[in-house]
Formats: sequence, C-alpha cells, structure tokens
Amino acid sequence: MTEEILINVTPQETRVAAMQQGAVQELHIERGSQRGLVSNVYIGKVKRVLPGMQSAFIDIGLERSAFLHVADIWENSSDAKPIEKVLFEGQSLLVQVIKDPIGTKGARLSTQLSFAGRLLVYLPQESHIGVSQRIENEAERESLRGKLQQVLPEGHKGGYIIRTQAESASDGELRADVAYLDKLWNNLQQQSQKTAAPAVLYKELDIALRVLRDCVNEGTSRILVDSRETHERLLAFANDYIADAVPKLERYAGTRPLFDLYGVEEEIERALSRRVDLKSGGYLIIDQTEALTTIDVNTGGFVGGRNFDDTIFKTNLEAAQVIARQLRLRNLGGIIICDFIDMDSAEHRDAVLEEFKKMLENDRTRISVNGFSALGLVEMTRKRTRESLAHVLCEPCPTCQGRGEVKTAQTVCYQILREIVREARQFNAREYRILASQQVIDLFLDEESQSLAQLSDFIGKPVSLQVETLYSQEQYDIILM
Repeated sequence: MTEEILINVTPQETRVAAMQQGAVQELHIERGSQRGLVSNVYIGKVKRVLPGMQSAFIDIGLERSAFLHVADIWENSSDAKPIEKVLFEGQSLLVQVIKDPIGTKGARLSTQLSFAGRLLVYLPQESHIGVSQRIENEAERESLRGKLQQVLPEGHKGGYIIRTQAESASDGELRADVAYLDKLWNNLQQQSQKTAAPAVLYKELDIALRVLRDCVNEGTSRILVDSRETHERLLAFANDYIADAVPKLERYAGTRPLFDLYGVEEEIERALSRRVDLKSGGYLIIDQTEALTTIDVNTGGFVGGRNFDDTIFKTNLEAAQVIARQLRLRNLGGIIICDFIDMDSAEHRDAVLEEFKKMLENDRTRISVNGFSALGLVEMTRKRTRESLAHVLCEPCPTCQGRGEVKTAQTVCYQILREIVREARQFNAREYRILASQQVIDLFLDEESQSLAQLSDFIGKPVSLQVETLYSQEQYDIILM
C-alpha cells in the first residue's frame, strides 16, 4: 500500500503525518523545547546505588535522575554480578536513553549502546550479526549476514543488526552505512575522553531526519515538506545516505496550510477524544491511565445484520481494524486491554483475533498480543518509548485534576457547611463569608437556603455569600470577618 509522508514545520515544533489512502495512519510531534531523549548518549555519574532494587540512579544532567537496572548493564562475560559489585557512587559511565521520562518517572538507561543507520544498527560492544525479526525467511537472513560480512573492513570490531530496509540494498549502500556508523562511534569515543560527567555526547537526529531514515521505503510515494530550510536539509541527508528518497522529496509551497489540505488537523482533534465512532454505528471508548490503556467496544446504534450475533461479529471486526490504527495514531504504549463485545462463537472470536493481528502487522513498534482471556478480554503490549499524543498535546484538567469528573454543586455545598462548623469551633469570628462559584451560591440561595439558615443558628453567627466568577465548581474559600 502506497504511503505519503507530510512534514509540517514551524519554529516551535515539527509534525509528521503518515497517510495511506487519504487517511492518517501515524502522527509524530516533536517540540524544540521538549525533544525526545531516546537514543541520546550521555556520560553520566552514578548518584545512588540501590542493592535492594538492583538498580541505580544516574545523573545525566537532567532535572530528574535517570534510572538504570542491573538487567540493562552490559557485561562481556556470562557471569551476572549484583549491581553493587559493578557500580559505585561517583563513578562515570557511558549510558544511552532507552525510554524517555514519562509522567513522574525519570529516563531509563542502558549501558549497551546502539546507533541506528539507514540500513544497519551498530552495536559497538557486541560481535555478532543479527537480522530484523521482520525478515522471516531463514535463507534470506543468512544471505544478508554473508553480504554484510563481505563489505566489513578487515579487523572491524563491533556487531550489527540488519534492518528490513537492507533487503534490497547494494554493497555500496551497506559500505556507506558502515562508514557512517564507524565515524559516529569514533567521534563519540574521542569526545567522551575529554568531557566531564554529566554531559550529552550524542543526540539522536531530529524527527524530520529520523522519519527519512526510518520510515521511507519502496511503498513511500512522496514526502511533502512545507519548509524550505527543512526541505534542503532532508535533500542533503538523502543525497548522502538515501539516494532513492531524493526524487520523492517535494517542497509544498501552497497557500493553504499542508495539514489543513489533507485533513490532518481534524484527525488530531479526533485522536484526543475518548470516543471513536465506527462507520457501522458502533463506537470505541479509549481511556489512558498511569498503569494501562483500556479500549471498550460498543455496538451503539448498529442494529444491522441477520441476527444479534452477526451484528456483534461485524462490530468487533471493524473495531479490530480501527483499534490497530488508533494505537499508531495516538502512540499508545505499555499494557493495553481491549474489551470486545462478548461473542458466543469460538469461530467469531478466532476471526476477530486474526483480523486484529493482521492489522497490527502494519505497526513499526514491537507488539505482543495474547488471545481472548477467560473474561473475554484481549491483552496486549505495545513498546512505549515516547509519550502518547495526548500526553504531548494535553495536560490534566485543572478543575477535575484528571479525574474526568467534578463534584456536584450540592456536594461542594455540604463540604462548605462542614468546614464552617470546624472553623466556628476553633475561631470566634464576627461573621463567615463564603466565596464560591455561581452554581454553588445559587444552590445556597435556593434549595440549600434552609441548611444555611440552620447552620447560622447553630454557630450563632451570620453567614454571607459572595460569587467569584473565576472559581471552578469545586473551588471555594471561607473568610473569617
């Protein structure tokens, strides 16, 4: 299936949309003030070693210390050592970010370094040659290993993972990738010897260049860029490393904004909504929490089909296709629970699961899917390395603090009444004044006026009301006069 890549650039952020058949399949957003850290290499300083957790906190120069687990420490021997035998406080070491800081968690690190090129991933501490799991034919895997070994310089050190893009690469292209990665590693080693910790030694390419390196393939028909400067940078990079991409690069100079022209802006808004409508009349409800993401499938207004079982089956089939796309679009990661509508037929369940796995094959991110559980849920994981779209573009509601609900005006009224009783027992004020939202004050003047009068009699002091138009429904103050 052919794919178009749209790149929208402003001084503040770069946005990338991958389109197939006119529909947005993936969205990537990178802001200059919030560049992702994954693949960056630092010289860090061990701040604290925690033997009980077999982990350590490493200062790499960020606001929060980064986290290194013993399982992510590279060792050149098969004997696993406890972390307190490997690291000590104040020690300097080379580390690479494998997960961005997410929520309250610091970045996650590894001491096993890897550097991605166009066709290869270079592993300077290893010696073996691996092949991408997406290349399943064993004969082809062996052929690619042999091809790479032939172009490696004599006495070359380090290992490689051959990426899927290398399937049709020439010997010259492989040599160019090896040379590029060697130069990168040598420069980094030299810099590490003259730099004091904590400091960054290598930064991953920005999003526009990463997309060109990682996402462009034979199925990419064109890459539209609406910035002259970025278009020139991409052309220079493509000329050096990806000659096939040069004729696909086009500069968009139209008067209408690129994302408006292709309907991407509307798609972004829809991708921030809890509800996703299905063409059949059903809908999905997507909820993100700290621990996992839940996706609930509902039939909604869909009553088609010969019988109810057929209706459920068709809704679940469509949902399987839409969920796979929404995962990519929203960049949802971690544990994901899909609650399809219950199906009595094992044949229907198998068909829905097969369709779901088939649609997930288009995902560039590593995914693991379990079958239907005893409760009829499909449990899966999707590798999470960067924040989801919602976490990049949104923040918790200041009124509900991310709960998605607010206390009713009546609940707030009763809360205020209880607090005035507490205040009256501690302080001998002349009068108590309630500052609250219009909704709460209206309730005190109407339905809860008797409650307010009873309170005033009980404490023996007058209680007055004042509307604060800027207060949310849950906000209030009690002033002692």
